Amino acid sequence: MMTLSTLGVLTFPNIDPVFFEVGPVALRWYGLAYVAGILCGWLYGRALVSNAKLWPNGVSPITVLQIDDFILWITAGIILGGRIGSILFYDFHRYSVDPFAMLRIWEGGMSFHGGLIGVVIATAIFTRRQKIPLWSLIDVVAASVPFGLLFGRIANFINSELWGAPTTVPWAFVFPNGGPEPRHPSQLYEGLLEGVVLWCVLRLLTHHFKMFKRPRFVGGVFIGGYGLARIFVEFFRVPDVQIGYLYGGWLTMGMVLSLPMLLVSLWAMLSAKPTVYAPRIEPEAAASGSIAKR
Repeated sequence: MMTLSTLGVLTFPNIDPVFFEVGPVALRWYGLAYVAGILCGWLYGRALVSNAKLWPNGVSPITVLQIDDFILWITAGIILGGRIGSILFYDFHRYSVDPFAMLRIWEGGMSFHGGLIGVVIATAIFTRRQKIPLWSLIDVVAASVPFGLLFGRIANFINSELWGAPTTVPWAFVFPNGGPEPRHPSQLYEGLLEGVVLWCVLRLLTHHFKMFKRPRFVGGVFIGGYGLARIFVEFFRVPDVQIGYLYGGWLTMGMVLSLPMLLVSLWAMLSAKPTVYAPRIEPEAAASGSIAKR
């Protein structure tokens, strides 16, 4: 239980990063966060495409079955993209010296920006194969991602990683592997902004303003919202030790990778136009129609 000490510093909760272990098999909160995020995103995505009121002319261009099929694609995009992004963006030297470390995912090392690229590629391939609108599926994915971001940041906190800079704020924590200084719980800042606040904004856009009717607007808001939240929290977060600050004691790799997201977000929102989808004809209905015509 977290309590406020006499020094105004919160006691770091003593939570074992491994929540279940049998012999050589160890299940970690970090892995559970990925599973929970993907599961919640999948269920929420199914609910979004099932709600005809959210779509232009009451017609969703994506079926629940397609969301079910897509879950494997997006999982692959998250894991492969996140891992490759971490290797290329944050710690290439380490992996070039020890290539087998690329396979040791349980040691950590995932990049959101790499995962984002992986998801976009997986989505593009899937929509082409399924012949469904790319931007509409991207909007559904964007509205569902904050669940994973929230759980992922909570897992970062439990693992005592990606902690913030030293501070005197009363909600600071002394992290087990962060030295004796009280530090910003930057993981929780990111979880709140990227997970809770961003989800609420996207929920307002999809359910109140019906922005699925303007494909890529919701996706644009998500990308811009994440970029702004990440840049803001980077001012309170300690950069990766192998990279450090890129300039002036404040510019980080996270900021550099997030800046282009703001430009993409602006383009997506400004270029989004109202769209009306034709009713989908299920195979059974098409077959019945052809028989009747005969």
